Amino acid sequence: MTSRPLVRPPLKWAGGKRWLLPELRKYWERESKRRLVEPFCGGLAASLGLVPQRALLNDINPHLINFYQWLKRGLVISLRMQNDEKLFYKYRRRFNKLLSDGLGDTSEAASLFYYLNRTCFNGLCRFNRSGEFNVPFGSYKKINYKRNFLEYQEAFSQWQFTCLSFDRLRLKPTDFVYADPPYDVEFTQYSKDGFGWEDQIRTAQWLTKHPGPVILSNQATKKIIELYSDLGYRLDRLPAPRRISCNGDRTPAEEVLALRNLNKRTR
Repeated sequence: MTSRPLVRPPLKWAGGKRWLLPELRKYWERESKRRLVEPFCGGLAASLGLVPQRALLNDINPHLINFYQWLKRGLVISLRMQNDEKLFYKYRRRFNKLLSDGLGDTSEAASLFYYLNRTCFNGLCRFNRSGEFNVPFGSYKKINYKRNFLEYQEAFSQWQFTCLSFDRLRLKPTDFVYADPPYDVEFTQYSKDGFGWEDQIRTAQWLTKHPGPVILSNQATKKIIELYSDLGYRLDRLPAPRRISCNGDRTPAEEVLALRNLNKRTR
């Protein structure tokens, strides 16, 4: 389907959807000439697995998008990286100082964000209401850090990264939208302003207006099932693998795909 380079997601990412790729491909393969739009791109497992030629990838977390934008420029990390608790908290303080000084869009901030992501507890991305990264040191025995990200330049060459509220994205009628909003579960501040139930409603309602293909994924809670059903989505319920949550919970959870303007590919 594509000649674009295959690269792995560069970050650890709680709630990543690599496990969901076989199901997503059943819908994407016949639509792969479209532009892929992800309003909540997260760790990029979906886009790097589907490998679209063109993509609009958005996330409300500016530090995540800054990291991807620097990868697109060919980031090479020069700072010392070590699985060391003292170094971790030193770098966490430095990262938060950059943010408070308005330097969160620098290559140093991108490099520190990568290090903190690889080294912190469970690869979580969590900020307090002051906008400070507050995830503690992790408990990994060994971490393989990456310094050279030059292969992402080509992979990202025709992909656009934005940091906007999802409903400010300018969709084209032909866009294929895969939306994976934060789960409808208790979680502490993925971004400074959080993501609540009203945001779940706005997301689902916003996508009902899109004339092109839409896939929404979420944890299959009772409220989510009722919301998507009431809005006319076609639902597929899937067993999900064990997941990473804010407290390290690995409880299996059922996933739901909410579909519009799509038919599954059949062989």
